[in-house]
Amino acid sequence: MHFSSLLPAFSLFVIGASACPGSQYGFIPPKPTDSRGPCPALNALSNHGYLPRDGQNITIRSVLQASLDVYNIDPAVLVGVAKLGLLTSNEPDTFSLSDLALHEVIEFDASLSREDFAIGDNNKFNETIFETLADANPGVNYYNITSAGKVQEQRLAISERTNPNITNTDKEFGFRSFTSALYLAVLGNVTTGVAPKSIFVQIWFREERLPYAEGWQRPEKILDPTSVSTLTGAVQAASNWVTSGGCPYLRQGPGAAPTLDSQAICKQLDSLTRGK
Repeated sequence: MHFSSLLPAFSLFVIGASACPGSQYGFIPPKPTDSRGPCPALNALSNHGYLPRDGQNITIRSVLQASLDVYNIDPAVLVGVAKLGLLTSNEPDTFSLSDLALHEVIEFDASLSREDFAIGDNNKFNETIFETLADANPGVNYYNITSAGKVQEQRLAISERTNPNITNTDKEFGFRSFTSALYLAVLGNVTTGVAPKSIFVQIWFREERLPYAEGWQRPEKILDPTSVSTLTGAVQAASNWVTSGGCPYLRQGPGAAPTLDSQAICKQLDSLTRGK
């Protein structure tokens, strides 16, 4: 996902530094030489100094600790995804945020804020792409499960019209729905799936800034595997998803060819598709 600051850099620094517990974690926009990736959640952690501000040499342990400290996410929720992050890097035990843009690992088509890999920049925030989410749930200033599912449905429809090489298997659907559940849970309520629209969610995506100044606080209730999975499942059910065909696979490294994740999964998905 990609974001451009809507306020002058100095103002953002002052807002972030004064709103966070200690100036060490104040918001500082990234320098052109800093590494940032397609994930606003991690980019925001780097912009506030909870992860390295240059976005480089990031370890699994640092991702899990920062996510717990700031977002109150149980490490069990993210450990698998964090380990997948290492597959995007040429380093044995660290990655840079920009590495995560490697297509066919964690990054996915029909993003909420990035262009599809085959037709554009899948790493930087794109306001035109983000408008689908930004304009969702008109008439109220919050997003919910219904709107999150509808946005996923709309974004996928756009990608299928514009990207002849779209990757849209069960794996991408899972990551897509988890991302939607994440912004509802972290910036809102994991139980109700409701999150403030303009003052929290849009700031997080567009500016990659934690909206402390607007009143956001770390979720009181830990986001554990059960609650996050329940919310993810609810978003999935609301999205009316249909596969575009193909088999889930992972790329084993930056220079590696796509590798089938499991032939058994392929057969299972094919049988489900034929049964619809």
